[in-house]
Amino acid sequence: MKVLVTGAAGFIGFFTSKYLLDRGDTVVGLDVVNDYYDPSLKEARLELIASHPNFRFVRMALEDRAGVEKLFADEQFDRVVHLAAQAGVRYSIENPHAYIDSNIVGTMNILEGCRHHEVEHLVYASSSSVYGANTSMPFSIHDNVDHPLALYGATKKANELMAHTYSNLYGLPTTGLRFFTVYGPWGRPDMALFLFTRNIIEGKPIDVFNYGKHRRDFTYVEDIVEGVVRTMDNVAAPNPDWDPMNPDPGTSLAPYRIYNIGNNQPVELLRYISVIEDCVGKKAEMNLLPLQPGDVPDTYADVDDLVADVDYKPSTPIETGVARFVDWFQDFYEYD
Repeated sequence: MKVLVTGAAGFIGFFTSKYLLDRGDTVVGLDVVNDYYDPSLKEARLELIASHPNFRFVRMALEDRAGVEKLFADEQFDRVVHLAAQAGVRYSIENPHAYIDSNIVGTMNILEGCRHHEVEHLVYASSSSVYGANTSMPFSIHDNVDHPLALYGATKKANELMAHTYSNLYGLPTTGLRFFTVYGPWGRPDMALFLFTRNIIEGKPIDVFNYGKHRRDFTYVEDIVEGVVRTMDNVAAPNPDWDPMNPDPGTSLAPYRIYNIGNNQPVELLRYISVIEDCVGKKAEMNLLPLQPGDVPDTYADVDDLVADVDYKPSTPIETGVARFVDWFQDFYEYD
């Protein structure tokens, strides 16, 4: 198949592109390579796949309506994996307009491209942040998610609603994946694992919010990508049992699906830090701080629907995943 992967220079986008190339698909990667975090890391990821004969890279912003329209017209994609977005819960408080431009306007352009060029299936990144003030655990796709706590989560919820309208109006199969705290080698520098590892190695203190009592459904990147590709291959279909008198938020009479994609085994942050300490071989100096605005205390994914539909089985324990990250980090940044 010919697949468009947006955010191909990003963490999950890079691994997804590599997986698809390795199995024989043709991939067009789209990314603006902005400076939200160090662009040299994004460029280094791209270098690993740039020479593949079935890969082409397009440097462009999602908000470039004419550019996105031309890309779809020229390439005639079979399927689209839309992972590009302005990421980060806390940054959405500082720079809200970036989230509207990328996550709302950009996703609109992708939906229009899929609609007008007969894309067989659009898979797009949502987030566990949509659960917001919901404290029912584990988070279920069948729960209401109308109370996001930060603009980032609100834009991801908006993406799900936008996708549903296109599934309903135009019969475009769409599947949204709510990611839960993805980590691993080549990960983002703004994420806890990267920040903690660097500071522990360098003997600097780490800021530990909610006094380390957070629980997160830490999910290894290769487990995430396996779920992404299996979902892409499983084209969304209408739910024939959907009841408009008792509507199920995770499905529809339209070809529309929502899934959680996580490890299904939440880990307390202090335990996660302990694993990092073991891998680095040094103890952390911790600044214990209260919960930050926009953060939620816990995330825990109910992945039963994804298991049932695509046989999704995350298998990487945090001890293995964190060790792989620390080995990559020390090698990439040349720590002795």
